[in-house]
Amino acid sequence: MSTVATAQPKLWAGGKSPFNVEYGKVMMWYFLMSDTFTFAAFLIAYGTVRFSANSWPDPNEVFNTFPFAPEGVHTPLVFVSIMTFILIVSSVTMVLAVQAGHHNDKKAVVKNLILTIIGGALFLGCQAWEWTHLYHEGAWWGKNPFLNADGTAPTVNFTNFFFTITGFHGFHVFTGVIINIIMLIMTLNNTFEKRGHYLMIEKAGLYWHFVDLVWVFVFTCFYLI
Repeated sequence: MSTVATAQPKLWAGGKSPFNVEYGKVMMWYFLMSDTFTFAAFLIAYGTVRFSANSWPDPNEVFNTFPFAPEGVHTPLVFVSIMTFILIVSSVTMVLAVQAGHHNDKKAVVKNLILTIIGGALFLGCQAWEWTHLYHEGAWWGKNPFLNADGTAPTVNFTNFFFTITGFHGFHVFTGVIINIIMLIMTLNNTFEKRGHYLMIEKAGLYWHFVDLVWVFVFTCFYLI
């Protein structure tokens, strides 16, 4: 009787092949890596122009307003700090949704997905208000009403980069909200319970955490430096 040798995967120190990862998760990581290069290219270009300029608008003067604040009241970076806090909290609720999925806890998945969606929607609403406010102040692509920190005339590089990069990030947040809504609908329809796992929630979580991480760099480049 002949025997057929079967190839066994090579085991590493941990007893598991490092390539033993679900295909969809690997593809998500590939996508996030390519998206990282895109954001990095934008931010490197911004940094090159920013630090080659003799002067630049002061973020404390540009981003110093708050919705419904009385006339003349200046609150530098308070509003964008609230935006950042909202996005960070939404990342926490996304973690909780993924953990609940690992335990097949449908109720907790639904609750935390709803909170994550609300957080993303609130962030987008805040960004829409900020863009609208800046537009009414005369800022847009090709228009920069803000003087440089030393009082010299500004260039449009600041506003062009700001609206392009924050807009690109906002589009990612919007896409993440749509993805999470789809995940919520699938959860409510018992799609994952029928499959026996909530792996797609974990993939959506990877995307959402990426969006949050990118905002940390955008926030640092435009609002703090």
